[in-house]
Parts: sequence; C-alpha cells; structure tokens
Amino acid sequence: MSFPADQRPTRVRYWVVFFAVILAIITYIDRVALSQAAPQITRDLGLTKQQMGLVFTFFLTAYALFEIPSGFMGDKLGPRSVLTRIVVAWSVFIAATGQAFNWISLLIIQTLFGAGEAGAFPNIAKAFSVWLPQDERVRAQGIVWLFARWGGAITPILVFGLFKYVSWPTAFALFGILGSVWAVFFYRWFRDNPADNPNVNAAELELLRHSHSHAHGSVPWGKFARSPQVWMLGGQYFCLSYSWYFSITWLPTYLKEARHLDPAQIASLAGLPLFLGGIGCLFSGFIAKPLTKLTGSVKATRRLLGCTGFVCASSLIVLSTFLSNPTYAILALAFASFSNDLVMPGAWGACMDVGGRNAGTLSGTMNMLGNLGGAVASSAAPFILGLAGNDWNAVLYVAAGVYFIGTFFWFTMDSVTPIDAHETA
Repeated sequence: MSFPADQRPTRVRYWVVFFAVILAIITYIDRVALSQAAPQITRDLGLTKQQMGLVFTFFLTAYALFEIPSGFMGDKLGPRSVLTRIVVAWSVFIAATGQAFNWISLLIIQTLFGAGEAGAFPNIAKAFSVWLPQDERVRAQGIVWLFARWGGAITPILVFGLFKYVSWPTAFALFGILGSVWAVFFYRWFRDNPADNPNVNAAELELLRHSHSHAHGSVPWGKFARSPQVWMLGGQYFCLSYSWYFSITWLPTYLKEARHLDPAQIASLAGLPLFLGGIGCLFSGFIAKPLTKLTGSVKATRRLLGCTGFVCASSLIVLSTFLSNPTYAILALAFASFSNDLVMPGAWGACMDVGGRNAGTLSGTMNMLGNLGGAVASSAAPFILGLAGNDWNAVLYVAAGVYFIGTFFWFTMDSVTPIDAHETA
C-alpha cells in the first residue's frame, strides 16, 4: 500500500514491539534465574534433586493452567490492564522467592509466580493482532522471541556476577524491580485501540484496518475443542517445550554432574542454547516472507520451517551425547535450540491467523499445552536418571525422541485458515 509523501503512515505501532521486547527479556531473566541459582538454593534450603524438580514442575504447571484464563482476559478486557496487573503480580512473587525458607515456601511462591507470568506472551500476541498489520506480525514475533531468548542467555552470567556481591535473596529482589518499572511505563503509554493514541495518524490506522478488532465477544470453546488446528498447534508446542525446557531447568546441573564443569564455566556456557535460540527466532521471522515467495504459500513456509526445526533439533541432541568435549557438546545443544526456535515465530503467527479475534485465548491454549510439556519434562528428568543409573544421556535421548514426534503435527496442520472459516465451510 502506497501513500502520498505528506500522508505516510506514522510508526507508532513499533513502540508496541519495543514494549513487548523489554517484557520478553524480563520474563526470561526471571524464570532462568531460578535454574542458575538452584545449586545455592538447594544447598541453603537443604533440598533434594527431586524436590527441586517439583519446584520447576509446579511453576510450569501453574504457568500452563493460567495461560487460557490470562489470554481470555486479554481478549475480554484488553492487554493494557491485564498485562499491567500480571506483571506487577509476578514481580512481587519473583522478589518473594528470595524470602523462601524451606521447600514448601519455595514451592508456593514459585507456583504463584508461574500463575502470574502466564499471560505475558498470549497478551503480547493479542496486542500484535490489533496493533500490527498481518505481514508484520511473524517478523515481530521473531524479534520478541530473539530478545526473550537473549534475556535468558545473559542470565547465567548476570546471576554469576551478582552472586559475587549479593546473596541470592537480594538478587531475586532486584529482579522483581525490573517488572514493576516496566508496568508503570507500559500502562501510561499503551492503549488497547490504536485509534485512542493521538500520535497514530490516519494512514497508519488504515494499515491496521484489517487487524483484528480489540472488541471481544464470547470465546467459541466448542470450535476450539472441535478444531484439529487447535490440537495440532498444542501438540507440536508440547513436544517443542518438553525438550527445550531442559535448557532452562536442568542444563546447569547437567553441566556440573555430567560434564564436570565449575561454576564459572557453567555461567559462560549455559546461556549458549538461549543465545542461539534467539538467533533462530530472528532468522525464522525474517526468512518467512522471502521463503513464502518461493513456496507460494504461508502454510507451506510454516510447515517447512516447523518440520526442519524439529528434525534438526532431534538430530543435534543425539549428536551431543557422542561428543566428549564439553564445549562441542554444549554447542550441539545450542544449535538444537537454534533449530527449535525456527518453529516459534510460525507457531505464534498461526495463533494470530487461526484465532482471529480470539488470538489471545488461542495463544494461551497453545502455550498452556506447551508448558505442560515443560512441566512433565522437569519432573521426568530425575525419574529418568533414577531408571538409567544417573546417566544424563538417557534424559537427552528422550528429549530427542519427543522433538521428532513434533514433526508429524506440522505435516498436516492448516496454520493459516481462521477457525471460523473451517466452521462455516
């Protein structure tokens, strides 16, 4: 679409991407901090590996179960009020993590933290579905997930550096401040309807004319339940999250026990999977448009990236188990994370296209099923270790197998057609 020079669209919509990027960084700093601090926390609170695994699981289960309610609230009330409330709430709980005094208190605080953080990405997707034209959404998702991963990637070094000067309780208090500051600035600037922002001109509003309305009716739960798209989106995300969550839960422990690295080495290497994962998100988001010109359809492009990402991630995890050099092994896991994240922008783009006005709820549904996969993986790792005689390779082989299963969901998924169109066809 072209406009006269004096009527070119403003670019106010990109501030939404900026706020989403900052929030994504904060979410991953907050959640990765626990895995990096796990050795100190388990020592100070006298926890077992199984108890720490349950802490991870309870966080992820609460995160998963509150995805749909949080996404629904974003569709119903708008992301402005919902995001502000949940960011303030989880910031309180991440700060409270430093006040845990035993296993039960840590379990309760992390469960509440998971419930609070649940609505971040579904409501980002909802904001994008209103504030961005369709051809900019997948690229925006790629940018957001790039910085989300990089936020997690810097956390091991950040936590290692902080622990030289402050205790882990103080570090968590500092992390809680970040979200509270974001919430203040976001609430002052953001509006659920772009037309309510006085800096958006008529040309930019015209670009957003076909974006999904901020208005919301009742959620078509029956259509969701009957839709193969919804189940396949959730299934592939379960597989993706099951295997990927190893990087933000058990990876530091794996590097210590299986690769015999010291804390400084762990801090320098543990962020590599998230760092390369971020590049994978960005690469996928930016290659999607030119690749679509070659494939002739958005559906084919998403299918190609989805299948390629899962197959490569599975293969690279297996490869890592044959590499005796710890640096090469972590590089293989890092490139598995890169491959994993080739899938991400397309999956979230599919939620916006398929969900339509209910993009927040569908995003929450997909993310719920994905994080249930992460919750299962968090407790499954100690269980598999017990069965395999503390052999970490067994944990990695299961993760590789789950990745491979994810390939099959993308073979038949229609990732572009709105649910309403299927219902009326």
